[in-house]
Amino acid sequence: MAENTQDQAVGLRKMAQAARPVKVIAIASGKGGVGKTNVTVNLGVALAALGKEVVLLDADLGLANIDVMLGLHPQFNLLHVLDGTKTLNEIMVEGPSGLKIIPATSGVKKMAELSSAEHAGMIQAFSEMDQHIDVLLIDSAAGIADSVISFSKAAQEVIVVVCDEPASITDAYALIKLLSREHQVERFHIVTNMCRSVQEGRELFDKISLVCDRFLDVTLDFMGIVPFDEDLRRSVKKQRSVVEAFPRSKAATAFNHLAKKIEYWPVQKQPRGHMEFFVERLIQASMEMV
Repeated sequence: MAENTQDQAVGLRKMAQAARPVKVIAIASGKGGVGKTNVTVNLGVALAALGKEVVLLDADLGLANIDVMLGLHPQFNLLHVLDGTKTLNEIMVEGPSGLKIIPATSGVKKMAELSSAEHAGMIQAFSEMDQHIDVLLIDSAAGIADSVISFSKAAQEVIVVVCDEPASITDAYALIKLLSREHQVERFHIVTNMCRSVQEGRELFDKISLVCDRFLDVTLDFMGIVPFDEDLRRSVKKQRSVVEAFPRSKAATAFNHLAKKIEYWPVQKQPRGHMEFFVERLIQASMEMV
């Protein structure tokens, strides 16, 4: 029996060492209307086109719209996971380039008013997923709702999408301030959206960086810009990603560039103390069974 146990321990260690950690990335914005969901969808498609196994979680729980943006018609959603009738694997649908999408609901009051415990329970449900994933993208709600905090804490990396509007800048700073001071999130990647030029995007980043450097102990990374592009508007009307619908457009080129940056981000080998569900599942779960 002891020998069998030792053999099992060795096998589990090999499994843990062989498992590839998942990059868990939350995408947030201080306010609505800055193109956050469009950024998330196109990053997901671009990463999938690079050969990555990508899952996109629609975490705007009360006003979900990723399925609408991509012309999908899922039969089930996160509400069915919460009530215990379906698993995450069972509600997942496939989008362009093999992108997997976990749909939420729209216009359901219960989903918009989940407690912190229910958010945690939903995050824990990810430990039941049994398929290989390289990247999990979380499209959080706009603002500083409880769900935004829960999923941002659960992620290894947080991308904040901003545009050149005073409210967008002010609210992005408020989100960064809350996550850093009260929830110990220390690193943020900034994507400036709907920019007329790279210089405009850089100046927008500098505005946020200046205030954060003065008042907060955080690290900001200027991830890049997404240019203002009529092809992006056309793709929305077509219910397709611009990466797929207009692959040679300025916006598609920008998203492909951002996706390649994400591809080379280092993967954390250990959780940083938050609910990093995928990393914890892949790196630690097997060892805890020994």
